[in-house]
Amino acid sequence: MMSWVTSGTGSASCRFAHYFVVCGLDTETGLEPEELAGESFEQSPLRRSFKSKVLAHYPESTDRSPFNRDAVNMLCMPHGLSFRSQADGREHHFHSFTVAQDDGTRSYGFVHTYYEAVTSAQITTAMEILHQMHHVEHYSTSSSSSSSASSPSTSSMDSLVSSLDELDADSLSACLGCAAGSFQPARDTLYASKALCLLTPLPFLHAAHHFLSQLHQAVTSHAAPPLPLESYIHNILYEVPVPPPGRSLRFHGVQGPIVCQQPGPEELPLGDYPLGEAFSLLGVENMVRLLTSVLLETQVLLYSQDYQRLMTVAEGITNLLFPFQWQHVYLPILPVPLHHLLDAPVPFLMEMRTKLSLANLCFVDIDNHRVDPPEDLPLFPDQPELILELNEVLLRFGLQPHGGATTSNPAPAAPLCLSSLVLEDLMEDRRNGNLGGEELAVLERLQALARRCGEGGVEGGKTLGRAFQEEEEELHAAKMNVQLREVFAGRFAVIFGRYEEFVIHSAPDLESWLGNRDGTSNFDKGSFLSVQPAPHLHFLSWFLETAMFSSFLDSKVLSRWADQEPLQRVFDGRLERLWVRFLLRLSIQKRCTHAMERRLLKVDHTAIHPHLLDMRIGQGRHQQGCFPRLQADVLGLGKELLVVFRINIIFKYSLGRRSLHQSKLLDPSPSAVTQIQRGFVEGLLSECRLKTRRMLMERMGKESVELGQGEASITGLQENTMIHNLCDLLERTWGHGLLLKQGRSALWSHLLHCQANGEKMEPPSPADMRLEEGLAPPKGSFVQDMRFVQTMSEGLSEVGRARAWIHLSLEKKVLSQHLKLLLANQNLIRQLYKPHAFLLCEEEREQFLFHLLSLNTVDYLCFTRTFTSISIPYRVVITPMKKLSIAMTMSNPWVCVSGELGDSGVRQIPKNTQEIVFQCQNLGRLSTLQLGQENSGLLAKCLVDCVIVHNEITGHTYRFPCGRWLGKGVGDDSLERVLIGQLVSPRGEEESGRWTGTPPEQGSPPQSGHMGSLGRLSSVQVQEEMREAVNNLVKHFHKAEQERGNLTALLCGEEGLVRSLEQFLLHGFKSSRLFQRSVFIWDFVEKVVVSMETADQMGDLRGSTELCDSLCHYANAINASPRNIGKEGKFQLLVCLGVRDQLLPQWLPLLAESHLTARLYEESALVQDHAAVNSLSRILHTLHEFPITLETALIKGVDL
Repeated sequence: MMSWVTSGTGSASCRFAHYFVVCGLDTETGLEPEELAGESFEQSPLRRSFKSKVLAHYPESTDRSPFNRDAVNMLCMPHGLSFRSQADGREHHFHSFTVAQDDGTRSYGFVHTYYEAVTSAQITTAMEILHQMHHVEHYSTSSSSSSSASSPSTSSMDSLVSSLDELDADSLSACLGCAAGSFQPARDTLYASKALCLLTPLPFLHAAHHFLSQLHQAVTSHAAPPLPLESYIHNILYEVPVPPPGRSLRFHGVQGPIVCQQPGPEELPLGDYPLGEAFSLLGVENMVRLLTSVLLETQVLLYSQDYQRLMTVAEGITNLLFPFQWQHVYLPILPVPLHHLLDAPVPFLMEMRTKLSLANLCFVDIDNHRVDPPEDLPLFPDQPELILELNEVLLRFGLQPHGGATTSNPAPAAPLCLSSLVLEDLMEDRRNGNLGGEELAVLERLQALARRCGEGGVEGGKTLGRAFQEEEEELHAAKMNVQLREVFAGRFAVIFGRYEEFVIHSAPDLESWLGNRDGTSNFDKGSFLSVQPAPHLHFLSWFLETAMFSSFLDSKVLSRWADQEPLQRVFDGRLERLWVRFLLRLSIQKRCTHAMERRLLKVDHTAIHPHLLDMRIGQGRHQQGCFPRLQADVLGLGKELLVVFRINIIFKYSLGRRSLHQSKLLDPSPSAVTQIQRGFVEGLLSECRLKTRRMLMERMGKESVELGQGEASITGLQENTMIHNLCDLLERTWGHGLLLKQGRSALWSHLLHCQANGEKMEPPSPADMRLEEGLAPPKGSFVQDMRFVQTMSEGLSEVGRARAWIHLSLEKKVLSQHLKLLLANQNLIRQLYKPHAFLLCEEEREQFLFHLLSLNTVDYLCFTRTFTSISIPYRVVITPMKKLSIAMTMSNPWVCVSGELGDSGVRQIPKNTQEIVFQCQNLGRLSTLQLGQENSGLLAKCLVDCVIVHNEITGHTYRFPCGRWLGKGVGDDSLERVLIGQLVSPRGEEESGRWTGTPPEQGSPPQSGHMGSLGRLSSVQVQEEMREAVNNLVKHFHKAEQERGNLTALLCGEEGLVRSLEQFLLHGFKSSRLFQRSVFIWDFVEKVVVSMETADQMGDLRGSTELCDSLCHYANAINASPRNIGKEGKFQLLVCLGVRDQLLPQWLPLLAESHLTARLYEESALVQDHAAVNSLSRILHTLHEFPITLETALIKGVDL
């Protein structure tokens, strides 16, 4: 045998197998019913489950992989021990399982289960008594039912045993004889299930199955195997190593050679589970949906009656995650004693034995080929193209992509069975291509002769043709595995091909990084998302928040100080050598497929053959159908193979990210279950702390950007993702320990319970009556908010309604307050939840609410921007200038409110009022308001201070400053104003005690043209404000589209472009009016236009005729508009149109060069400074590269 040194990861040994285990019936302890199986005692004892035991395991233990007796026993027989009689089917079957370690590694178990005759008289007698008790119970029940009318007191039995005593022998015999499925030792043979298990560090599925199948065939064969079974078991435990990377190994089972292989250092990790079968069971589209759910770390439940199907799908999906790894609870086979884990409030991938699925999770019904994903699951990037590529691979290998295929035996192909060592060597020559067609025909005749002569191999033997066919099928499945996995690996390489450019290495050393890992970000998510295609953003924004991506980044950062994690090393190596083009991905597929095929067809290494051991005489005797008691002294000792271990710092330090110890999950003891539930509670609290902290930091970071104190670090998409994650956290918190799941949303179910209790106690309030009339109540109880959510005509599911309620409460800054009220009814919570539920842990619950309360310090518009099609009532109040005692009258005033999502249309304000309430479709964040009145003479005028608009649902208040006259003969003769809004906090400073920290938006500018105030601004200040206004517009367009905010405020707001340009043109203006009263730039513009038109008629026009014509055309069109927007409004409209149509930089020199300028402006005026005018024109030219779209409120009535 060739010897070598193999490097492992973590505690993985270089031995092929760690343990050989036998599980089954312990005749010493007798029959113990599996109480947690949920079976009824009305079932026949032969159909009940009983507790199994580990009968033997070899070796006793190893230092680096301790033996977990309870876990192995549960996973070998997940639903306990079962019995059969000779009249029942006793098919043997194969399944596998996996056990996750605390360091992130996994070990694999492979189990061959069959039925063995029970020879213990004690067990057969116990089974007979159980059958007698079972039949007597039914006999007594039927007798009691027939006599209950006349004698009710005789309707109960004292006990099953006393009933047996009361019946005479003839009655009992008659009862048992007529009963179907009865058991009598004299007539029947009792069989009990027994499991042979091999525990390995790597998923050598086919090799382990071959070995166990050959072992079972040796047990059931008439002839004894060539060597005692101990020889074969000792060989695989101590003398068969793991093949080195990129090499294959042949070792020998009881009846023939077995080959295993391990991928090379540049290939994908070992994945022996047949992906083709998983795709055949579920179909391509369902597999992609399931993979998307797993990537986004939703809770996944698998259902199948076949254990191996569960493992095939689960392992297939996790193999497709490369280069990422599942970080949470992973139990594709969930033993009965561990069903309490179904309450886990964390992402998981687990089995469920019933088809009932109520929670908002991914439910996979493998037997019926169906996947029900959670609501709002985003599409995988380029999903249609991915599905087409997968279809091509499956069709190339002869499989249908639609799924639904079933196989009679989903386990791997049966092992190779040949009749002699000579034929084994000839088979090896055939694999290596050293035999031709004639020699193969000779081999067929040799095997036929051997079978006729009875030279072994008759039972379970097969022709060489069949053996070769099975080899080809295994090779076929292995090649398909490689190509399917490479499709997904290529997709991830395309998506994350440049991920290293966005990794943040901020820590100078390992210790400082570890000390602040929760407070720092390793990845520039905003910048990464900004370069991704728009259709991919929904999926990627969710995926970047997952634990598997965080762990991937941790490994990348830690690789600065330690060896790189194997999966990441393979992934990064591929990215370095090629820039992920399609043809190059195909070459990788072909190269990896050929390498795997070469290893299987031409074996690199051969392990030591099984040999006789130093055993006592009489040991290892063959008894057909009965697995012998093995000699422990020869199996408990073995020479450890040489192994080199790598100190895996990646796993060592990744433990900080894991909230649960995986090994504890498999401990069914009450103390361990209590500890696990405690861990879930602490994990929820920690997750709440981290999520709210991140939401605050990111949101405050954005607000500092709006104040000009930093750079943007978050997009609206990321904010939506964090709020989605908060909704998911609340759902999982309310679902923890729930006694009875009613509907898909645990939170909404709880809200319905509280609503029902509250409505019984409270009479209808005036607020309720307002709701019935179509108006929402003022900000009040969570029940009122919930009832509004119920009236939303969005077609929301239960999960959608719960999310809407959370969004609304968060936007109103009452989420913590509402949840506190929800949790106040402890009697209701005790009725709905188990004692270990998070909601019954008082201290953690209070801390949870405190963390949520911190979100009140920032503003969110999550409800307004998410539910855009709902109907919202708005209240509009006009506020006059209170300091003036002038009587105020308005003639038929009207308003039109505009926002991100549209406008309300013109709303007439009732006579003799200054307030209106109207209902319209959600306008989003409000931006502008048009306020006007009819032209009804000089008496209809009003000095308006501001207009207040209140959203009656979210509580948001917008203030639209005015400070101008509205009416003829006052101000600029305007009958209509366009006002710019400011968002006021939903909870005023008086209520909250402090300002929220959100910076105020720009409002409408103050009354312009007042020389007293403007004269104090120096030319430097005016130019600086002008540059700042243009710079704000440039920054606006460099933001992501969903983050740009209100363009109208940047144009027409208090510090906007219109106001700054007005200051520029007013600088040095000569006012002939007394007391320096207001002047308007529009008067100057009109005079220039008249001068240009006169000069044009006289033929004296200097400069560009086309530019002059454009300025005159725009000014005349504005004057001809039917709207009475006043002189300020006309100048504002001219500037906005000039910016939109890229004419403003060219108009400015025309105004400066006009002969009127020298007469109307002082020599020191900026407009007479050619350098200042040219500089301003160049600055305005920078806006030409941006598409500027004006609100309808600004340009209404002007057709240009």
